[in-house]
Amino acid sequence: MDISNLKVAALITNGFEEVEYTEPRKALEDAGATVHLVSPESGSIKAWDGDDWGGSYDVEVVLDNADPAAYDALLLPGGVLSPDSLRINEQALAFVRSFFRADKPVAVICHGSQTMINAKVIKGRSMTCYESIRYDVRNAGADYIDKEVVVDANLVSSRNPGDIPAFNKAMLEVFAGVPA
Repeated sequence: MDISNLKVAALITNGFEEVEYTEPRKALEDAGATVHLVSPESGSIKAWDGDDWGGSYDVEVVLDNADPAAYDALLLPGGVLSPDSLRINEQALAFVRSFFRADKPVAVICHGSQTMINAKVIKGRSMTCYESIRYDVRNAGADYIDKEVVVDANLVSSRNPGDIPAFNKAMLEVFAGVPA
């Protein structure tokens, strides 16, 4: 699958679940996409790896300088800490909202849905998420479905790192349908 003209923003900050960023990014890049790590932080940010801190990753575009119009799609990895920080960052919420207003594809996994809840963009959508926030997703007006991956038009969602193979496959299929 060739998505060589596609530009994807991966919005994360400290405490993102490492494999929920690294594996989807690798799948996107292997298919030819350009992926930028976008964060409110500058320099580098630290991942969470299961039950301890993971690696450090260089921020490629600081959120202050990120133009959502320059991207074709959005990736929202989970982890507990990163979405919890992003969901109270008005600039991050506006960045997420811009993808939904422009009807661009979004792929979200695990707790990444928390950012979308606070951006108020999931009402009426079908999706899945990490089990502990399923009621939050429902209370925000989404139809929660307990499956490894749910595709609702241009929104791809998954529950946890175990779902990454199905998540990557669906993400690539949905992102490939976007004219870059």
